[in-house]
Amino acid sequence: MRPAGGKTSPPKNGSKDAALRVKAEGDSLAGRFPLHLQAPKGVCRLARLLGLCYKGHPGSARRTVPFINFPAREINCKLVYYGPGLGGKTANLHWIYDHTGDALKGKMISLATETDRTLFFDFLPLDLGTVRGFKTRLHLYTVPGQVFYEASRKLILKGADGVVFVADSQEERMDANLETLENLREHLKEHNLNFGTIPYVLQLNKRDLPNILPPEELKKHLQAKGEPIVEAVAVTGQGVFDTLKEVAKLVLAELKKGS
Repeated sequence: MRPAGGKTSPPKNGSKDAALRVKAEGDSLAGRFPLHLQAPKGVCRLARLLGLCYKGHPGSARRTVPFINFPAREINCKLVYYGPGLGGKTANLHWIYDHTGDALKGKMISLATETDRTLFFDFLPLDLGTVRGFKTRLHLYTVPGQVFYEASRKLILKGADGVVFVADSQEERMDANLETLENLREHLKEHNLNFGTIPYVLQLNKRDLPNILPPEELKKHLQAKGEPIVEAVAVTGQGVFDTLKEVAKLVLAELKKGS
């Protein structure tokens, strides 16, 4: 584990070692970034008294179960940016991180793979309001988009409270978008998360390129459940915070359902 921005060195034994390293480092960070896990039983019992934690039902996909930090009076929500490789997930996180005040954000962490990086950081938006007097701290993650990082992508989705699918608007990337969307559904199901109910936003990225499909065509193929759609150019910041606000609003609405 190291702060983002330094040099990355590829794993010695290929993508398998990369996935294993991501898993090991993710496990070692569980104490500092507990969003890989369900809330501890004692904490969850107390949280349910406040209506801030959701009780699962055997055999059914669970609803959002955020991690509650009672001393800080914060609800910690995990948002995952998912999508095909090189589609703009990392650009989204970098823009948000670079344009968020230092006092409101933690350090950006990077887990290096061969050609992509899994990044995550946390920050406290000032405009989300509160739930039962608790502020909402967002933890943003990206995942490697390449197919050979399957284990890493699956691991990062564990415990997700909301998902942003960053689609590549280029015509030649439509197949990659569709394949990755199907992959997202499968991994959520494996984590007992319901794609039909999880807060979810579709971002149509790279709208500045010449060989892009019209928004209506992308919507026809990629909109899965009437979710909000945001057009974006992540490298310039266009649509980046709009996307974040849309998914954050959906997550907050889910939290308030149980309050």
